[in-house]
Amino acid sequence: MNTMQELRRRLKAILPTLLGLCVCAYFGFHAIQGDRGVIRLLNLKQELKQAEETFVVVHSERTAWDSRVSGLKPGSLDPDLIEERARVELGMGKNGERVIFLNGNQ
Repeated sequence: MNTMQELRRRLKAILPTLLGLCVCAYFGFHAIQGDRGVIRLLNLKQELKQAEETFVVVHSERTAWDSRVSGLKPGSLDPDLIEERARVELGMGKNGERVIFLNGNQ
């Protein structure tokens, strides 16, 4: 019976420390691997960087298209854009020009 009492006494002494270590391990694991952990934060920062790069590309394309479209509005017709559209859509050209069709377009 003496050994059983000694075992219970030591278990009572170790149990709070063991329980504390388990709780710390649980929260430490989730702080690193969890949905809001360090690894997820690094992944989100990388996704944000890629999204910002995509935004810059798309924004520059949109700005280019906006400037082209503004040249075709009735209030501000750009003669160069009208000539380009007439050449592409209607196949028009100036007198004395030679037209060379590429890629089988006629």
